[in-house]
Amino acid sequence: MQSGLLVIMSQHVYQLFQRSIEAKMQVGEALAPLIESAADILLQTLLNEGKILSCGNGPSAALAQIFTSCLIDRYEKERPSLPAIWLGGSIASYTAIVTEAQHNEVYSKPIRALGQPGDSLVVISSSGNASNLLQAITTAHERDLNVIALTGRDGGDVASLLYNNDLELRAEVNSRGRIHEIHLLVLYCLCDLIDNRLFGLE
Repeated sequence: MQSGLLVIMSQHVYQLFQRSIEAKMQVGEALAPLIESAADILLQTLLNEGKILSCGNGPSAALAQIFTSCLIDRYEKERPSLPAIWLGGSIASYTAIVTEAQHNEVYSKPIRALGQPGDSLVVISSSGNASNLLQAITTAHERDLNVIALTGRDGGDVASLLYNNDLELRAEVNSRGRIHEIHLLVLYCLCDLIDNRLFGLE
C-alpha cells in the first residue's frame, strides 16, 4: 500500500513538471520577442544611468525581490552591481504608509520619492487587478518612467492602463502557479540578456 502510494505521488509530481513545461512552451514563442524588447528598455535605462524599480504583491513581491537581488549582486557570474530597487524592501516605510494612508499608495509613494525620468518600473502581477499596482503604474507615468508589466490570464486592469510605449509580458494561462513560474523564467531571461549585452557574459 505504501509503495503504491509513493508511485501515485511520484506520478503526480512528474505531471506537475510536465504541466510547467507545457505552460512555458505554450507562451514562449509569443513572449520571446517581447522579452527581447523589455531587455532593450532596461539596458537603455542602465546605460543612461537610470535605475530599475520593481514591485508586486504576495508571490509576485518575492519575484520582484529575486529580480532585484540578481541585478544588485549577480545572475550567473560575477560582474559590477546594477542599480535596482525592490519597492517593498523597507517594512518601516511599508507599515507607515499603510497606517497613515491607503494600501494603494504603498508603491506609488516610493516611486514619487525615488523615480526619475528615464528610470524603469517592472510591475509583476498574476491577476493584474491590484489597486496598489495600478496606482504604481499611474505614478510611474506621471514621473516619466518606462513601465514593463508582467501579467497573467487576460492582463486584468493593468493591461488597459498601459501606454503605447509601455510593454506587457503576459502569461496567458489560467493557473496561478504556472503564471508565477513563467514570470520567474521571464525575469531570469531579462537578467541573462542584460548581463550578455552589458558585460558579454554567456
